[in-house]
Amino acid sequence: MPTWSLYAITVIVWGVSWSAMLYQVGVAPELSIAYRFVMAAAIMIAFCLATRRKLIFRARDYGLMVLLGLFLFCANYILFYYAVAYMTTGLLAVVFSMITVLNMVNSAILFGQKIEGRVALAAAFGVVGLALTFWSDIGNMKEGILIGLGLSLLGTLSASFGNMASIALGRRGVGVVESNTISMTVGAAGSFTFAMLHGASIAYNPAPSYTISLLFLALFATVIGFGAFLTLARRIGAARAAYTSVLFPVVALALSAWLEDYRPHAEAILGVALILIGNVFALRRAPRATPATAEQRS
Repeated sequence: MPTWSLYAITVIVWGVSWSAMLYQVGVAPELSIAYRFVMAAAIMIAFCLATRRKLIFRARDYGLMVLLGLFLFCANYILFYYAVAYMTTGLLAVVFSMITVLNMVNSAILFGQKIEGRVALAAAFGVVGLALTFWSDIGNMKEGILIGLGLSLLGTLSASFGNMASIALGRRGVGVVESNTISMTVGAAGSFTFAMLHGASIAYNPAPSYTISLLFLALFATVIGFGAFLTLARRIGAARAAYTSVLFPVVALALSAWLEDYRPHAEAILGVALILIGNVFALRRAPRATPATAEQRS
């Protein structure tokens, strides 16, 4: 498959996936997430069996997979599914794009990787951009905007911690497909457990919109999206592949304008531009493949 098509698939699928969340209604968010990852994990397990990939590892490897599953495929998604009640999905995608900078900072803290000046500059652009994007809504005391922003920032941080677990697994020689297969299973179990502890009743929305969006999120956004991105990362390097994080928020914002009647004010347009420019600064001229988005969410 041509490189440009892998890039297009990643950007389009992950850009559309944010709007697909709008149709995951009528069921507790954590249950919808559990359903999604049960389906995705089943597909991944079938793939591993068909390709004879082993799923037996050392105890510490499983511990890291549990962390990966809980941070990336459970807590991250739960926080964002709840945040969608307070913010448009396009803005959530913009906040999530800050994972590029968070991953580089966390890599420096946990793995001793040097933070370059371009990353500091990117972080400055990102902070100013976020402030401008939400300044008007906060100033007007738009109901719930601070809650939505807080939840999405925590979700992004959780995803970044999941990325760090994946980096550690990679250093221990555990393949991405194998680790994702087990971690998605852990994420499904974690989401289901949270649903039970949270008092959610087992339910399924029979509406076609719910089932179609669930299938899209499980098959396309999770299995195919990750597959296209990881193939791209292996072909051109994770740093160059990570430019998808600059483009998929644009797709998500365009869909928000159409589906959610989102009309950005001038400060928000400038803020989004600064955040995306910051990501470009963070990713340009990377001396080697970085963990920037090797495990990004969809």
